[in-house]
Amino acid sequence: MSGKTMAAIGPKESVMAFMALGVRVYAADTKESAQRALFDAAKSGCAVILITEDMARLIPEAISRYSTDPVPAIIPIPGASGSTGLGMANVRANVEKAVGADILFKEEE
Repeated sequence: MSGKTMAAIGPKESVMAFMALGVRVYAADTKESAQRALFDAAKSGCAVILITEDMARLIPEAISRYSTDPVPAIIPIPGASGSTGLGMANVRANVEKAVGADILFKEEE
């Protein structure tokens, strides 16, 4: 890897603003283009890959390919239409895996 970089994957209207922050942008609006963008971003050495929740829902198998690797960190983000809850579900699952219990979102019974 030539250095730690960041990428954003999703529909053009959801990710273009990240260009202003120096983030590498991959416009994707289909399963195939999202999967190709994820593989390209990972191969090019991106340490953090932001992907809209809608695109992440289309390619769970491709994302899981990197789930045990420390890099890249693949982070679902809300798209232009808002959050679907996928990002928070991932946070919950990772906390439960690390701690062994749902300490962040535990609802009172």
